[in-house]
Amino acid sequence: MTEPAPDSAATSAAAAARHADRYGTKRPARRLWLMVVLGVGVVVAGLAVAYLGFQQYGPNAVETEQLGYVVVDDATLEMRIKVTRDDPQQAVVCFVRAMDRDLVEVGRREVLVPGSDSTSVLVSTTVKSSARASAGDIYGCSDQIPGYLRPSAG
Repeated sequence: MTEPAPDSAATSAAAAARHADRYGTKRPARRLWLMVVLGVGVVVAGLAVAYLGFQQYGPNAVETEQLGYVVVDDATLEMRIKVTRDDPQQAVVCFVRAMDRDLVEVGRREVLVPGSDSTSVLVSTTVKSSARASAGDIYGCSDQIPGYLRPSAG
């Protein structure tokens, strides 16, 4: 005798149930738009970090170089610096300091470097100190000149 043919729909449903029991259910398909949005977000965040890093650590409009210093006496240090500006007409202020043997600041001076025709300017200055200086240093330069250093109009 022949047995009736099994119902193909019932067989495939049973096979799917056995498959699910053995291997688990199929994961839902990932949404492509979610991956695109996350990718774009990562790229935008990377560009923002690169921009901020360039602003902070990129090339400066004012570069300085210490050319040398001479300890004149227990309260005086002579310094020579070279200031290079992108815009030579722009006046800048540079902060130089005298330091003792332990590299503790013992004197500081703000030096106004007026605008000129040359991009590089050599500046000599005297820094008065509260103790004998052993070294001189350029702390930095800025185009934000305090009011008391600006030449008076008149």
